[in-house]
This record gives sequence, C-alpha cells and structure tokens, in this order.
Amino acid sequence: MSDFIGYLLTGLGIGAGYALVASGLVAIHRVTRVVNFAQGAFAVVAAMLTASLLSAGLPHGLAELTGVLTAALAGLFVGVIAIGRPGTTPGTSLIVTLGLGVSAYAVEIVIWGDQPRSFAGLPGVAVVAGARIQAHYLLILAVTGAVLGALAVFFARTDTGRALTACASNPYAARVVGIDVRRMGLLAFALGGALGGLAGVLTTPVQQVTFDSDVTLIVNGFAAAVLGGLTRPAVALAGGLLLGVAQTMLAGYGAGAYQLEAALVLLLGVMVVQAARRGPVPEAAR
Repeated sequence: MSDFIGYLLTGLGIGAGYALVASGLVAIHRVTRVVNFAQGAFAVVAAMLTASLLSAGLPHGLAELTGVLTAALAGLFVGVIAIGRPGTTPGTSLIVTLGLGVSAYAVEIVIWGDQPRSFAGLPGVAVVAGARIQAHYLLILAVTGAVLGALAVFFARTDTGRALTACASNPYAARVVGIDVRRMGLLAFALGGALGGLAGVLTTPVQQVTFDSDVTLIVNGFAAAVLGGLTRPAVALAGGLLLGVAQTMLAGYGAGAYQLEAALVLLLGVMVVQAARRGPVPEAAR
C-alpha cells in the first residue's frame, strides 16, 4: 500500500508539471485560437538557464525567477512572430510556432550543449501515510496549486484578467468595446511562456532536462489540454495530474517504457470521442 501511495504522490508531482504546460496552451488558445507547439521549449529554456545561473553562484529563488521571466519573454517573442502581423490565420500561426519550437533546438545546443542538466531542489524525504517520497514533489504540488489559484483570481478579479476572458469568449465583441485583442494575445503568449518556464524549473530537480525534453512536455501537455477542448483550464489541470499518475504507475509496476505511449493513447482516445460527438462531417455541396 505504501508503494501505491508513493507512486500516487510522485505521479501527482510530475502531473503538476504537465498541468502547467497544459494551462499555458489553454491560456494561449483561448485568446488567440492558436495551438502553440513551442510551449515545451519555454520549459527547456527556463530549466537550462536556471541550471547555468545556479552553477554560476546565483542563489535559489533568484535563479528560478530569472528562468521563469526569461521564458515569459520567450513566449512574448514567439507571440510577436506568430500573431503580430494583422490577418495571420490561426493555422498559419500554428505552423510558425512549430517552426520556432524546432529552431529552439539549435539555440539550446549552441548555448548549453546536448548533455542532460539538472540542479538541486528541495532536500529531504517526506513520509506520507507510510510512503517515503522526495520532498520536492510536495513542493511542486504546492507551488502549482498556488500559481493556478492565483491565476483563477487574476482572471476573475482584475481588469486585465477580465479583458483576457472577454477576448476568449468573443473577440469581436471585445474589440467593439475597446479591448486591444492583439495586445491581449501577446499577453497570453507571455503568460503561457511563464507557465511553461515554471514547469521546467519545478520538474528539473527530479527529471533531468535535455534540449529535446520539450517533446515529452508538449505531448503530455497537449494531451491534458485536449481533454478540455483547449478551453477549460480546470480540465487541463485534471488531465495533467491523471497523466502523471498513470505514467508513474506504469513505471512503478514495470512498464516504464510505455509512459509516452500512455499520453498518445489518451490523446487519440479523446480525439476519437470528440469526433464521434460532433457527428459525421457534412459533404460539401456540389
């Protein structure tokens, strides 16, 4: 039983990282209708930079904050290229983000090389219901809960948050009442970058990061976000936690080689169910 609880808590910690990536995808898609395939790169950049800053002697906290802020700037940069030009369609912007995500590989290898990197997290071991787990997993859960809770307050109680929500609900109506939809879209990209960067910073102490770690992050994050149709943050959070637990259970009970496949199967299953609900695609009129 203690093994099960240990796997469960560890999976929730890993899943919280997926949930942050998924929340960034949802925040961007709701406002811009763009699926940002560069989302995983934000996590890698933040993690790599944080590792370098810590190696240079910068204290914890400041190094992690710098990494997250840099990821937010990277998100803003991607947003300017993807949606900065008026009239750019979401499909075109999607291809742009995919290209930028692949291009990030070259930048990361030039700056940090191709070797795995990590850094120390919260030390110690916590005992929960007889299960011993790394204390850092509990830190991941606590920070993720606090950040997503703060975001919920931000969207519900602040003028900027309400403007983002208005753009997500009806961009035309938001534009009519004077909201700059393009600026809100860029803000959404910056927010998505920060969330992705936070995921990378939080999970790197327990999972080494390499230049191509974004593949795992974007597959799992996208699978979690698709559960909510890329529009519901709460469902994306639940999806991320579910994926983390499922993959940890697979690894714990001897099927660790199929962790990524679990996300792909979930993604495929959700897409099949959603397609079935929509019904057959009508034929074009001849």
